[in-house]
Amino acid sequence: MQIHLSDISSSEGMRIQKTAEFGMDTITFQSGSFPVLAKEPIELTITNTGDRNLEIRGTGKITVGIPCDRCLEEVSTEIPLEIERKLDMKLTDEDRVNDLDESSYLTGMDLDVDQLVYLEVLMSWPLKVLCREDCKGICSQCGKNLNDGPCGCVEEPKDPRMAAISDIFSKFKEV
Repeated sequence: MQIHLSDISSSEGMRIQKTAEFGMDTITFQSGSFPVLAKEPIELTITNTGDRNLEIRGTGKITVGIPCDRCLEEVSTEIPLEIERKLDMKLTDEDRVNDLDESSYLTGMDLDVDQLVYLEVLMSWPLKVLCREDCKGICSQCGKNLNDGPCGCVEEPKDPRMAAISDIFSKFKEV
């Protein structure tokens, strides 16, 4: 969805509220493509704070299917969105790039809500996703999901010289 900002940028103190739909069905970036399972409308408030400066605030929520970091099962992950941006409408697109404010969601006087939400999703992306806290992962030999039961692979004997290090790792096992 595009929101044209010329009316509000020329009227100091003006405030508009918009409800925008997030149009993307997948989130794609360097780590891969992830399906958007559910999305709520984004509630935006755009305020002219004076001198052609705009403040954008918004809230919303989307749910993305992200693979578990241990067993690779898809996990429905809710990502809350809290948008807070300030835009100087006096700057040209070139000035924004030179100031390292590469706001790809703003082209001229048009605000691309999908691109704005996409960037917020990337900044809120979870570092670790688990299907459950005690996920056992997959077998390193056959690839079977160990949450479904043992795979029957023979466990390799542990090197006795590594016993002390194994004890340390088992005490501080990752959650």
